[in-house]
Amino acid sequence: MTRVLLTTTSYQDTPGAHHELLASQNFEIHRERGPLPESRMLELAGDFDAFLCGDDEITQAVLDKSLPRLKVISKYGIGLDKIDVSACSAQKLPVLFTPGVNHTTVAEHTFCLLLALVRNLVDSANAVRAGEWKRVTGHEIWNKSIGIVGLGRIGQEVAKRALAFGMKVHGLDPYWPEAFATEHGVTRHEKIETMLPEIDVLSLHANLSESTRHLINAERIAISKPELLVINTSRAELVNMPDMIAALDAGKLGGYGTDVLDEEPPPADHALLRHPKALITPHIGSRTYESVPRQAMRATLNLVNYLNGEKDFIQANKW
Repeated sequence: MTRVLLTTTSYQDTPGAHHELLASQNFEIHRERGPLPESRMLELAGDFDAFLCGDDEITQAVLDKSLPRLKVISKYGIGLDKIDVSACSAQKLPVLFTPGVNHTTVAEHTFCLLLALVRNLVDSANAVRAGEWKRVTGHEIWNKSIGIVGLGRIGQEVAKRALAFGMKVHGLDPYWPEAFATEHGVTRHEKIETMLPEIDVLSLHANLSESTRHLINAERIAISKPELLVINTSRAELVNMPDMIAALDAGKLGGYGTDVLDEEPPPADHALLRHPKALITPHIGSRTYESVPRQAMRATLNLVNYLNGEKDFIQANKW
């Protein structure tokens, strides 16, 4: 019997037809509460024909122990930085993923973080709940400038919403979407250094790679406006965390709203958790009752169709 390791909690916790499809396949399903570190993946590796995973650490060592039994990895989502894709390709192990299913949800969460920051929403609501009538003056985002790093599906949805709020949109992406940018009046930047001095909000939507790791650091913060708000619904590692904390402490940034952290869940003493200029959500940017079933069904169809020899699956890697 085909054994499948299922780790993504969004998939498991949200109702939808993906559960019925998976159950109908007569697979033996082993469920874990991910994302799992390499140490736990190494304990499990070798006993499964397929992974239906989230952001679990699938390293060379995990693959070495998993093969040759492991036949396919089906990723719930689009971020592949926790998977050693190059090693998978070298072993001709397909990595399947789910592009085009969560852009609306993540774009909406981006504005949830932004609006909550500029209007001091969380502190104000908590004060009222505690019996206080604490009236803090906030800001508008109308007529402000937003810089979007990564103009893929999510970045484009953020741009459209920014324009609806009356914002001016700047963009940075090596694969420039010329037609979209022309239609929506997006100002193009070749380097982040030219964009940062001109914007009031920076929204990160880039994939994590060696060229984007620590994209936001002390050197680049120094050329930004001191009131700049940084919003991150992509990957924590796009930001150099010590530099971010130091900048917030020194008043060199207006605030940091993030859905991702360098350690999830964070330790109780993480410096950002209670920082007055930080707003953190627990990696829920794509976790809605609309988006999760779309992602989960696509991930399940990828898995089932691949194992059944059908062609309807989306593969991320080539060899």
